[in-house]
Amino acid sequence: MALDAVEVLRELVALPGPPGQEDAVRDAVAAHAEALGCRTSTDPRGNLIIAPPGRTVVPERVDVLVVAHLDEIAMLVESFDVDGWVKVVSLGGLFPWKVGEGPVSILAPGGPLPGVLSFGSIHTNSMESRAARAKEKPLTWEMARVFTGLKSRELESIGVRPGTRVVLGPERRTVMEFGDYVAAPFLDDRADLVAMLLAIEELAGRAETAATSRVSAPTFAFAASAAEEVGGHGALYLFRKMEPDVAIALEIGPRVPESPFPLDANPTVWTNDGYSSVQASDIELIANAADDAAIPVHWQALSRGGSDASCAASHGMVARPMTLAFGAENSHGFEITHKDSIRNLARLLVAVLDRVVTP
Repeated sequence: MALDAVEVLRELVALPGPPGQEDAVRDAVAAHAEALGCRTSTDPRGNLIIAPPGRTVVPERVDVLVVAHLDEIAMLVESFDVDGWVKVVSLGGLFPWKVGEGPVSILAPGGPLPGVLSFGSIHTNSMESRAARAKEKPLTWEMARVFTGLKSRELESIGVRPGTRVVLGPERRTVMEFGDYVAAPFLDDRADLVAMLLAIEELAGRAETAATSRVSAPTFAFAASAAEEVGGHGALYLFRKMEPDVAIALEIGPRVPESPFPLDANPTVWTNDGYSSVQASDIELIANAADDAAIPVHWQALSRGGSDASCAASHGMVARPMTLAFGAENSHGFEITHKDSIRNLARLLVAVLDRVVTP
């Protein structure tokens, strides 16, 4: 049975995966890849490496690596007071005004602990109130606290400590469908993990043609990387070990003032970002691949941002970075995309692979 993109997306969005604790998402992606006939392995940094369909071993070195990241932006316990109010800081690029008050889960060792992210009551003019201070200056994590109903000694007894991850609660980890669009938190990068699985599914179902032979070559692999949101750390470790010449990152294509485009089903291609730029010859290669697949693309020169591929290129760890993306409104919040954008991104990825991977 063919993968249902929205249903797989719903499954992955529901799973917590903060940087450094991506196990649940990684296990789900591995299960889907293995069901499609792929061998998988996990490295010490938490990256999932997926062999192309039909290969009997996971390669240790590759020429070409496709990567989508497992992690989501989240929070980290910084401290808590004697009354049990938990102070949190950002883990990745999460802004408090993107989250607002609401349910969160503290990922304690024995299981998730429910809590409520709070900024305090507005019915006061006292500047001792965090909510009152937010009227006068930007909302910051310094103003945020998490209420659990437990005292500090109780939190300590269940293993909550500085460094414990805090994520959105399950009540908020939903996928909304309306008209031609879907919306959810963490489309960056859950939607790209789905696109990667759809591409694997297409390759697994191909007949033994020349194109299939190319994408099944031993110099090629997929990867779901850890800790992208905190600097691409998982991919940097992975690229150092696997030494690819070409990295194809799957990402979100944000609608921003310097790169406006209609929110349609067409993929976007990053030509430049805050870390690196794509070689001119590879821009042409992607354009030709898009023509092969009969998919128009939106070209983006971004003033801010980075992908696993561009971060690795900025460290001299990959020669040819490329970033393919799904178009989206909002980023690092509740993101919106066209319902067909994920499948079209998968189609573009396969077309690019047909031109990049050599037999």
